[in-house]
Amino acid sequence: MSDLKINGDVKIMNQILQPKIIKNSNSTRLIGYISSSKSRTEMKLSYYQALISFQRCISNYNCTGSVLTYDEQVELDAIIMDGHTLKVGAVAAIKNVRNPVKVARLVMDKTQHVLLAGCGANKFAANHGHNEVDPDTLITPYAREELAEYKKYSHAVNSLFNKTDTPASISDTSGHDTVGCAVLDNNGQLACATSTGGITAKMPGRVGDSPIVGAGGYADNTVGAVSTTGHGESIIKVCLARHITFLMGTGCNSKDAVSQSLSYMESRVNGFGGAVVVSKSGDVAAQFSTPRMPWAFIKSDKLHFGMHHGQHEIENL
Repeated sequence: MSDLKINGDVKIMNQILQPKIIKNSNSTRLIGYISSSKSRTEMKLSYYQALISFQRCISNYNCTGSVLTYDEQVELDAIIMDGHTLKVGAVAAIKNVRNPVKVARLVMDKTQHVLLAGCGANKFAANHGHNEVDPDTLITPYAREELAEYKKYSHAVNSLFNKTDTPASISDTSGHDTVGCAVLDNNGQLACATSTGGITAKMPGRVGDSPIVGAGGYADNTVGAVSTTGHGESIIKVCLARHITFLMGTGCNSKDAVSQSLSYMESRVNGFGGAVVVSKSGDVAAQFSTPRMPWAFIKSDKLHFGMHHGQHEIENL
């Protein structure tokens, strides 16, 4: 049985948006599950398609469009990785593209490179049919309001990821919009994808963890697949996704590997975040050190999902 695991970002989110986010995360989860449950002859295509189908729903999932840079621009990062070949495609600081993970897939398939950034990524995307869209289609009034709240970048980082000092005035905003996915197909093939708009009020050109191999995602058929979310700078410093798979390779189960890695990140760099993991044997986990993180997975035709610590709901399909 194939497994597809997804996560949302670890934002401190508006209470009104929470039901929408759970609904949309489950809906995108089902899209991916349908794609990853095809015949074995179609599996190589479909496990990538499961990732792409999920990531295409990013705007619906987040309910709020992309977050904005300090100068009110949309810059996106994304990665996709094949656990069989260790091939990777990624884009960073690409502007006004609706589905950056699709461009990342093209980087993996059409170039000898791993990561394209900035104007080069946009030019490559345009050459392959992914032109820039009107940024107004990616920006909502909610995102503009967030930018006003988080105008200073250091304030944004502290308020989002310092659990002991979150100002009441910003406790209901999000400021972060990462989505991720890890998949195991019927043939034991593993893959992951992560996509993000970054963090509200980031400096133009800032690149977070999402497009960095071993930080925002990692997939290896000998171990498992991981997608992470949280404070990007902290995740990069500890190579969180690779840290998790390393522990899994030493015999840790998925849950313990994520928990230990998050504890390490907190103790070393005072960073907070979360991750979704699926191991080569189908062991799945969603762990986070922040107040909440929407997640979902399907196993044995049952939908598992949650958002808060200790929440694990199950529905029959």
